[in-house]
Amino acid sequence: MAAERTLSVSVVALPDTGVATMFGVLDVMNSFALMGIGGADARPPFRAQIVGAEAGPLMGVSGVPVPVGEGVADIARTDMVIVPSVVLGPAGWKGGRYPEIVDWAARMHDQGALLCSACSGIFLLAETGLFDGRDVTVHYDYARHLQAAHPDVRIHPERALMVAGDRDELITSGASTTWHDLVLYLTGRYAGASVAQEVARMFALQWHQDGLAPYMVFEGRSDHGDAVVADAQDWLRTHFSVSAPVEQMVVRSGLAERTFKRRFTDATGVSPLAYVQRIRIEEAKRRLERTEESVEAVGWHIGYEDPAFFRRLFKRVTGLTPASYRKRYRVPFITTPA
Repeated sequence: MAAERTLSVSVVALPDTGVATMFGVLDVMNSFALMGIGGADARPPFRAQIVGAEAGPLMGVSGVPVPVGEGVADIARTDMVIVPSVVLGPAGWKGGRYPEIVDWAARMHDQGALLCSACSGIFLLAETGLFDGRDVTVHYDYARHLQAAHPDVRIHPERALMVAGDRDELITSGASTTWHDLVLYLTGRYAGASVAQEVARMFALQWHQDGLAPYMVFEGRSDHGDAVVADAQDWLRTHFSVSAPVEQMVVRSGLAERTFKRRFTDATGVSPLAYVQRIRIEEAKRRLERTEESVEAVGWHIGYEDPAFFRRLFKRVTGLTPASYRKRYRVPFITTPA
């Protein structure tokens, strides 16, 4: 349903904010009148501004100055709060640094505002506690950090967009450019599907309709401290295509089969068989991206003699068939070496 008025959108800037996402969201949401989107006389659905702890210039993590238009203490009401991507260091997100913004976001939600995050912006919004017990998405490389910081939040890093809350008012988008999905969703929700399509065409934005599973790279946990499991993982890196790899790992471990499988699952979070399958699929993805091998040959190289089984497994893990994956993600042939 189209909004009955122009909605105020507060795009939150922090010292940790990545400016590409922030300015991308701002540019698109403020572009309707400038670009004539929806018709020359159409009322713009959004009026977005950058907000922060206080008004004035803010130096972003990218070294680009950000003009903060208004401090949150001076904003009594807003229709949407959008927290763009924040950059996490190796130790993850350090919480509790922006209590005034967290408290303000919670108050805006109490008054009816949508709380939206692009990528890792959920780390700030999760401090409100409003996402506990809710389904969210975040960049797949940050999912573990988010789970550790907020164990009650249900995380789906394979999803491009999640809409939760009793009023569909808690909206999260996943990795990197899924801010496209967020902006297009909000446009469709408040200005209509045809306008969202026009925005997508104008800016070449895209829905990540296949989700983010094809982008996710499986890396088994290595911080578990179990030397037997670590040895098995190390061996598997170069022997994943051998026949019966799980049985061979059991023999190498010197443990009873049930004991090895239990320890492996406890240490890595997945069963030995699932671990082998994920390692194999990662190699298949690389071959599909970078070689001309047939799908059958790719399956054979990673340890599957049955092409039909390989195709089913590949689609279950990535959401795409091997042929579709190759068409979409193969490294483009741009130039010919001299």
